[in-house]
Amino acid sequence: MLFLTVPYAEKDEAKALGARWNPTKRRWYVPDGVAPAAFAKWTGQGGDTPGASKGGRVDSYQGKTVVGANYVALEHDCNPFESCAQCSAALAGSAWMQARQQLAAR
Repeated sequence: MLFLTVPYAEKDEAKALGARWNPTKRRWYVPDGVAPAAFAKWTGQGGDTPGASKGGRVDSYQGKTVVGANYVALEHDCNPFESCAQCSAALAGSAWMQARQQLAAR
């Protein structure tokens, strides 16, 4: 599943191309079996995505760039508060993990 950053004003265009809404993650995505090339402007590959030039992520619901001191870019969309074998190596020793351990120690 490829998640998209679709501004509200362009939601109908994305839907017409085959994008679907994920109510749990509150994000538009390209379902399996649909060619992702038509969605390049919403994946950050087309250069039109706000925040893409800053290396950040955009919260498509609020349209705000999501970055911070403890931000760690993950290879896939998972919940960092749950164990994930694929992301454990990326989070180990990171500022995000250190901040989480400090909060847990309180």
